[in-house]
Amino acid sequence: MSDVTILATGLGFPEGPVVCHDGSVVLTEIRHGRCTRVFPDGSTHVFSHTGGGPNGLAIGPDGAFYLCNNGGSRYVEGTSMGQGPHPDYTCGSIQRLDPHTGEHTTLYTACNGNKLSAPNDLVFDGHGGFYFTDLGKRYARHRDHGGVYYALPDGSKIVELAFPIVSPNGCGLSPDGTILYVADTEGARLWAFDVEAPGVLRAPEPFHPHSGRVIAGLPGNARFDSLAVMASGNIAVATLTTGSVTEFSPAGDLVREVKMPEVYPTNMCFGGPDRHTAYITLSDTGRLGMMQWPEPGLKLHFG
Repeated sequence: MSDVTILATGLGFPEGPVVCHDGSVVLTEIRHGRCTRVFPDGSTHVFSHTGGGPNGLAIGPDGAFYLCNNGGSRYVEGTSMGQGPHPDYTCGSIQRLDPHTGEHTTLYTACNGNKLSAPNDLVFDGHGGFYFTDLGKRYARHRDHGGVYYALPDGSKIVELAFPIVSPNGCGLSPDGTILYVADTEGARLWAFDVEAPGVLRAPEPFHPHSGRVIAGLPGNARFDSLAVMASGNIAVATLTTGSVTEFSPAGDLVREVKMPEVYPTNMCFGGPDRHTAYITLSDTGRLGMMQWPEPGLKLHFG
């Protein structure tokens, strides 16, 4: 097991960690419908009562937080992960959170007349727009299709880039911004999409739903969640069930597998002056952990 220090406990299925300039970490609590700030001493403060199911989080070019809200899930006692849509669920959304007050506004709930089902994760590019995944809602006997989208933070544009994908979860850009990586939960597959222009992916071949190519995967019961890109270009994927963070090279080679102290590590981000400090959400037990990673994480375009 890796040397993980527990920074905070008592969180409601934490996800989407973002390291801020003051050293604090803002993360989402999907189960509690809110975003929470975790300070370096481990204390916490509710930052925004977003409602629904706040999931992926990122800082935009204006310094605000941008949130993938999955619309909310139903939870039962004794089980950490959501059990299908919440009874009040209508759709998912993209929200903007004021960085000072936490006040939230809704930017997008649909694309081309189709509702957003369960937005999951997002990444900003160097041009100020962002790619995001929609995982799709899981019902008892069926599920919504998932997909990949691109949007502008002023609410003026949203486009569908890849649809359908079974369960697109974490996403990230290569250091030069030319490849979009998407982790597909079911089947533990890592997709790579060639970026031809901001919000434009390489066109798919005939009879293909999208132009992504599988570069890596894991056998057995592994399931991929969110991911982070290293400064080297490697991709670290939080891996459910196996309880690991699995790092792959851009060619798909397995670089390392770092065991976590539980079965549901769901996301990670990097901070510290050298970006070697990894903050990892341990969602089954509701904790935020931190550890020194062997290599630095990629410096994001904003934040």
